[in-house]
Amino acid sequence: MHIEELREYCLSLKGASECFPFDDVSLVFKVLNKMFALIPIDNPELCINLKCDPEKAIELREQYACVEPAYHFNKKYWNRIYLNRQMSDEDVKFQIWHSIDEVVKKLPKQVQREYYSH
Repeated sequence: MHIEELREYCLSLKGASECFPFDDVSLVFKVLNKMFALIPIDNPELCINLKCDPEKAIELREQYACVEPAYHFNKKYWNRIYLNRQMSDEDVKFQIWHSIDEVVKKLPKQVQREYYSH
């Protein structure tokens, strides 16, 4: 995958939007005004940082050598996935979708119902 492919996939997901980055070296994506993904464009190796369930985060880190904590975030809840290593494009896309789902699950029940009903 390339940066543009990642960007297009993130934006294709329900409710996803790109927002102004908090630095000049990232692409930042939100759903319902909550960040779910960040692509550091200054990293020499293509990667994406994704919000995740803490237990799932640890499981992924154990399963894939290409997954590590995203240190500039709360590392318990964010993973950095290095692309072009061990994980397939489809698995990366699933992890991006899972990241959005993690964000939505943490919102009030009414917001969740509205998001999932459309």
